[in-house]
Amino acid sequence: MRNKTGRYSGYIRPFTYLLDLIIINLFSYWFVPTELYSWYFVIFTSLSWIIIALNVQFYEVYRFTKVVSILNKTIKQFVLFTIVCYAFSGFYVKDTDSQAILTYTAASLLAVLVFKLSIYFFLRKFRVFYGGNFRNVIIVGNSKEVKQLEAFFNDNPDYGYNLTKVFHLEGDKKAKIQESFDFVIKEKIDEIYCSLGCLSNTQIDHFIDFADNNLKILKFIPDNNELFSRNLKLDYYGYIPILSLRDIPLDDPINQVIKRVFDICFSVMIIFGLLSWLTPLLALLIKLESRGPVFFKQRRNGLNYREFYCFKFRSMNLNEIADLEQVSKNDPRITQVGKFIRKTSIDELPQFFNVLLGDMSVVGPRPHMVSHTEMYARKVDKFMVRHFIKPGITGLAQTNGYRGEVETDKDIINRVKFDIFYIENWSILLDIKIIFMTFYNAVRGEEKAY
Repeated sequence: MRNKTGRYSGYIRPFTYLLDLIIINLFSYWFVPTELYSWYFVIFTSLSWIIIALNVQFYEVYRFTKVVSILNKTIKQFVLFTIVCYAFSGFYVKDTDSQAILTYTAASLLAVLVFKLSIYFFLRKFRVFYGGNFRNVIIVGNSKEVKQLEAFFNDNPDYGYNLTKVFHLEGDKKAKIQESFDFVIKEKIDEIYCSLGCLSNTQIDHFIDFADNNLKILKFIPDNNELFSRNLKLDYYGYIPILSLRDIPLDDPINQVIKRVFDICFSVMIIFGLLSWLTPLLALLIKLESRGPVFFKQRRNGLNYREFYCFKFRSMNLNEIADLEQVSKNDPRITQVGKFIRKTSIDELPQFFNVLLGDMSVVGPRPHMVSHTEMYARKVDKFMVRHFIKPGITGLAQTNGYRGEVETDKDIINRVKFDIFYIENWSILLDIKIIFMTFYNAVRGEEKAY
């Protein structure tokens, strides 16, 4: 299970966005000339600030980020924001006070920088004095870079890494690697750091498979002047280069906020616009045909492998194996009403309540029954990667023909491939495309919708 230790940035980063927007708008009221200040100016500068920040990665500050990097981002933000403000004033007002605009942008950036550095240093002190916001890590390898990273973790507790153990790959490498795997599981380690120079390609693949299947963060320590064929993300801990296995867009708190806002707005629209009148009608039809509840709930695995109850309109007669056996073609358990709502995917609509509750997203990897998740986790490589993000009502795999019953190993393997692609390449536009394709497929009818 992917540990949430130290993930306070999920709350801090949205807070800093809000705080910075308050600052630039408050300062605009104080410093911007009366003939220029308006709601147009407020809206334009707020949107410009966010767009510039996303492009210069102004809020991409991590526990290993250096102060000089923060200052560099601030200068870029200041220059571009000032240019935008001058451009707006030149278009909106003739002969505006240019000195006032410069004073406004300089004062705003200075205030923002003070708060940004205050939060940055507060978190460092918090880790040292209170022992909070820590991540448990291990290092695997023998190279001099391993020793440098070990010294870095031990000498810099304010970065928030608790080095639990170093596994030196001497003697029987295979046994040492297995020992490190066992240790990670037993001690609930959050991150694994491996020296690339000490591992063969096969052993690297073993670490990747282990990290993916156990929801652990894997990072690599490169040797000097080494070239890499993989598309890895490069960071620096001090002056030590560190390579991350994959960059998940939804690990970024601002992307999480964007997706969550979209999920809430879309689910509210469906609940009030469709379910408000469709539910009583379906309830009547379901009750008239068979005894039992209108809604069916089933335990499934979601984000970080947590279990939750997934809601659906009941489409089957009551049976004792509903949580064990997947529906198959011409399944005798399905009612006549059930055939229709399953064919049109109407039975899935109550899951918008799951979205509103935060257990699911509109788009994401489809959640499986708990018994099936355990089976596929043992059988299918990288299956557990799907649990890095929230499950969805629909997903990329479903719009590409891999929905419904898993008839062969190929079905689940390809489903996982599409899910991993989605996780690594998420964007709000991709979500919109998947929603459109889902609606199109539902209207057209799908072969495996039964």
